[in-house]
Amino acid sequence: MPKKSLGQNFLNNEKILSDIIKCGDISKDDIILEIGPGTGNLTKKIIEKNPKLLIAVEKDKNLSISLKEKFGKKLEIINKDILDCYDNFSFSKPIKVFGNLPYNISTKILTSFIKVENLKNKFKKFIFIFQKEVADRIIAKENSKNYGRLSILTSWKMDKQKEIDIDPNFFYPKPKVWSSLITLTPKSRYENIRKAKDLEHITNIFFNQRRKMIKKPMKQLFKDFEGVAKQLDIDLNLRPQNLSKNKYIEICKFYESLF
Repeated sequence: MPKKSLGQNFLNNEKILSDIIKCGDISKDDIILEIGPGTGNLTKKIIEKNPKLLIAVEKDKNLSISLKEKFGKKLEIINKDILDCYDNFSFSKPIKVFGNLPYNISTKILTSFIKVENLKNKFKKFIFIFQKEVADRIIAKENSKNYGRLSILTSWKMDKQKEIDIDPNFFYPKPKVWSSLITLTPKSRYENIRKAKDLEHITNIFFNQRRKMIKKPMKQLFKDFEGVAKQLDIDLNLRPQNLSKNKYIEICKFYESLF
């Protein structure tokens, strides 16, 4: 029985499962991590591609036992919360990560991976299912209503692509909302900032007041906010959604230089 407390909605549509596998482009040399395999519908499809190694992180103890019985040695199971072990994996090559993510912690899972040091060296690709509303925020561009903290943090370190939207009828139990499949590929090069938490902090301050002009959050961050705005070529009459990801990184770097 699916547990509401764990945000369990099991995907059971063959076509969508096949589409997910295509996006992962699995080869026999690939090391795969699957987050929340549940009843193993996607797991079965991954195993059919015969990857070098498949590891599944499943928090639900009963499902972990069931998966072990079902797939045996073809699958290594870790009975933990992914948030407790997402950075514990160390292999000779970057791995691919699949996940039909629980809605209630999906953004936390994503931002945890974003904050991993040397992301490109550890992870090759993420193939994730999010609630559609969250997916739209991840892929949003500046000057749009969905653009915000999540799109800035993600695009800082990853290239992102929305693949398909998924009907609620393709899940059991049926969720009340649509979902979306997104692929995320770590960038080879990205702007270095001292701490990812600083970029989180800054974007939180700006987008908590997204309808107001950016003069207010700039004032909150900097004593000489007008001087900083002039130095960074920022129009204080703009609103948070009008600033590019690169501009937020510039603000973050300047903020870090003060400490």
